[in-house]
Amino acid sequence: MIPLLELRQVNKYFGEQHVLKDISFQVMPGELIGYIGPNGAGKSTTVKIILSLLSADSGEVLFEGVPIRGDDVSYKAKIGYVPEQTALYDTLTLGEYITFTGRLYGMSDELIERRSDSMLESFDLTLSRDKRLGAFSKGMRQKALILCSLLHDPDLLFWDEPLSGLDANTVLLVKEIMLKLSALGKALFYSSHNMDTVEKISQRIMLLNEGRIIADGSLAEISGSATTSLEAFFNQVTGFTEHDRLADQFLSGLARPH
Repeated sequence: MIPLLELRQVNKYFGEQHVLKDISFQVMPGELIGYIGPNGAGKSTTVKIILSLLSADSGEVLFEGVPIRGDDVSYKAKIGYVPEQTALYDTLTLGEYITFTGRLYGMSDELIERRSDSMLESFDLTLSRDKRLGAFSKGMRQKALILCSLLHDPDLLFWDEPLSGLDANTVLLVKEIMLKLSALGKALFYSSHNMDTVEKISQRIMLLNEGRIIADGSLAEISGSATTSLEAFFNQVTGFTEHDRLADQFLSGLARPH
């Protein structure tokens, strides 16, 4: 089977800073990947290169076995993206934004309405269709982003902190949606700093640190243990073991003088 996505020795520099260092991996249909790493590890840069928002300095990115070229954006019709920072047109209503997004993907208004109706109902947004996005809460804005990332039925999804701002019931719903997408053969990159959620939802975990992939596999495979938590493994391999001392330092100013 041809990988849905493949990166071959991708490197990226910003000036003299070597941000991505020989990044190579394959993604098969149906994989649900926890894509994690410390801030500045290179996660967002990797995704931007895959989306052709940035160009690699060396290496190759292939989608369905075909190398991605800067002047060919047709493959993007098969990708859905939820960025970490909510970026919406606040003057548009939710319905207008959905229509705008669907048309960008070449969808008919009839298809846009048919697909979005059930999504809006599931997200309890049907009555908010004619409300302007500028009046939406953070959770409602996040629902709109998730909905629009799926509207065109993509094969590959990049969701960066998709649960941010969502209430507990919607978190359960979105987790279930992710599992069902995987069962349908969709590949999904799930990036979050919530290690518990990543551990529970991911079939495969890819860990970046200082521009390199330092772990790739199931938690048991990468940690060598069936009992180690992802949080403990993450702290171990990224070298962050001073949380106790730093917490005491942070709170030291609150100590009452003797």
